[in-house]
Amino acid sequence: MSELDNAIIDLQTKLSFQDGLLEDLNQVVTDQQQQIMRLESALDAVRVQVKTLQTDNTPGESKEPPPPHY
Repeated sequence: MSELDNAIIDLQTKLSFQDGLLEDLNQVVTDQQQQIMRLESALDAVRVQVKTLQTDNTPGESKEPPPPHY
């Protein structure tokens, strides 16, 4: 083989390795995006629960302000 053939084989090997890395990175980004979407959904659910708890009155709780303390 000539030096040019070896250089071409070396470049093809590097390109193949980079293609594999790119596919791996793409999978990581896709997985992270799915995780972010799940976390955002969970956060929205928690926000709704907190808002509901803030607006709901527990039994026995009065809507009148507490009496002044002397």
